[in-house]
Amino acid sequence: MCDYKKQGWLRLCVSAGLLLLLGANGCRPQNQAVPSDPETPTKINKDLTFNNITLEEADEQGRIQWKVKAAEVVSSADKKTAKVKSPTGQLYQDGQPIYRVQANTGEILSSGDKILLRGNVVTTDVQSGAVLRANQLEWQPQQDLLIMRGNLRGAHPQVQLVANQIKLFNKQRRAELSGKVDALTQDPKLRIQTEQITWLLKDQKLVGKSPLLAQRLQNDQPTDQATANAVDVDLVKRIAHLKQNAQLAVVDPALQISGNSLVWDIPNQTLVSDQPILVLNQQQQIRITANRGRMELEPKVAYFNGSVNAISARNQSKLTSDDLTWKMNSQEVTALGNVVYVQPDPPATLRGGKAVGKLQDRKVVVSGGRVVTEIVPGQDLVPGG
Repeated sequence: MCDYKKQGWLRLCVSAGLLLLLGANGCRPQNQAVPSDPETPTKINKDLTFNNITLEEADEQGRIQWKVKAAEVVSSADKKTAKVKSPTGQLYQDGQPIYRVQANTGEILSSGDKILLRGNVVTTDVQSGAVLRANQLEWQPQQDLLIMRGNLRGAHPQVQLVANQIKLFNKQRRAELSGKVDALTQDPKLRIQTEQITWLLKDQKLVGKSPLLAQRLQNDQPTDQATANAVDVDLVKRIAHLKQNAQLAVVDPALQISGNSLVWDIPNQTLVSDQPILVLNQQQQIRITANRGRMELEPKVAYFNGSVNAISARNQSKLTSDDLTWKMNSQEVTALGNVVYVQPDPPATLRGGKAVGKLQDRKVVVSGGRVVTEIVPGQDLVPGG
């Protein structure tokens, strides 16, 4: 290993200037004879090759920035680059190791502020334990920027990642993934596919602001499926907040749910919206809208609040209220507050404080307070007491 604090002719580990100080202070294998006069410059006009060398770079405060061990190092004649073979090492920030790296080949610029690695690149984030693999790596210590490109794969206890590129900013604990991003959370599994997403390592979240597809997986097969223009995923709680034109297709029961704010709790199988929500049951031809809603996909009960409007497309019956509880299996609804039930055939309008029944069967009982019924003579609907 080189030590730049020792004799000048041994300096292969650079200071702020150049990785390889060639010439009078040029790097020389230890088994090579030392010139009798170390102050006399040695003229070298071709590339220099060294074997089993460790290279280092320190900042102006003397704190190490990176350390790379290579099976072979070739320094160019103009001293601007050093090409390395089978490099392994560590990248530092403020004197502390932040990444461990290895690759097939690499190139270190003379300024010492950029490292390029290629071929089977493996990077380990020391703090989180995340392991990233790609075809290329670029490290810019002055910019706090590590870029990995080409066939990117990431492994972490919380999420598995695939993308074309990742940009890591260690001080901010932020990673930006782009290009055919495929993120898979673990236990339970939620797959998110998009073109760009940000991984907040400290907050343990995925945040995306581009169109996406999200799928819940069971036995590695997609079940419930969502689309949205933005997402915020809590990797600890496994909760996905779908935003902006969000739509969720639920398999059991078969539902289409739409809104601009859908909070999908994957483990507990609940869906909450604090903004207007639309729910469609295609099989029963039921359509429900409300200002807010909470759906418990297990045990299949939904609660709606604020300007609730439920319509049966099958018979055009309509129920409005302040609040509505919907049992998805039995299709029974319970409406409370300013209830109005309307059906076209036979024509009838019922108003009251509460309603219970099934819209698709036109069996609704309105009760509570002063019930007002508008009904055509001869129809068989009877308001409750």
